[in-house]
Amino acid sequence: MSNTQIEQTQKAESATVGRTGNFIQENRKSLLVIGSTIVGLILLFIAYQKLYLAPREVEAVDQMYKAQQYWEAKEWDKAIKGDGNFPGFEKILDDYANTKSANLAYYYLGIAYLNKGEYQKAIDNLINYSGSDVVIAPLALGGTGDAYTELKQYDDAINYYKKAVSKGDNEFAAPLYLKKMGLVYEEKKDFKSAAETYNKIKSNYPQSAVAQNIDMYIARAEGQQQ
Repeated sequence: MSNTQIEQTQKAESATVGRTGNFIQENRKSLLVIGSTIVGLILLFIAYQKLYLAPREVEAVDQMYKAQQYWEAKEWDKAIKGDGNFPGFEKILDDYANTKSANLAYYYLGIAYLNKGEYQKAIDNLINYSGSDVVIAPLALGGTGDAYTELKQYDDAINYYKKAVSKGDNEFAAPLYLKKMGLVYEEKKDFKSAAETYNKIKSNYPQSAVAQNIDMYIARAEGQQQ
């Protein structure tokens, strides 16, 4: 680089620094306001979390334990609507929105409606459950698949079973939902996909309870291809 080019580069850099300095100087008040606003929003968020959400979370947990007992006892109506003294999961959702308990209530409600045979309501609640855990999340996805299966919306069912398998890649959830997926493929008369799905259980989860009699399903699906 020649001396002339070096001087031109230095002048350009100096001009840029100067413009930056002028911008900061000319907009100091605006920048201070923006900075103060950001800090204020952060403080408001922290206060919202600690002073509003946290106490409501504790209250929600206290309120929903009875609904959980009804759910475990398979008293679905009381689990959903409450018993007059304690709220059901529907009211938990209304009263404690944005809490972890409300999020969990979507799962409980979905499974309750699934067992009551109200499949669209089951779907509407289960798809609202938001979680990255390896226990409830696969069950919510699989339950959604079950509801779609009952509605004979088989493509949607397969889609959610695949999601359940991916989310719950373990000896319990994955083979369970692979088997259900295989059965849906059979309903669709897609016996090749059914056999491939059953074979995944045999090869990937051979120690699972589902794998113990999977050869029978494989043979049936393969036999239907002929």
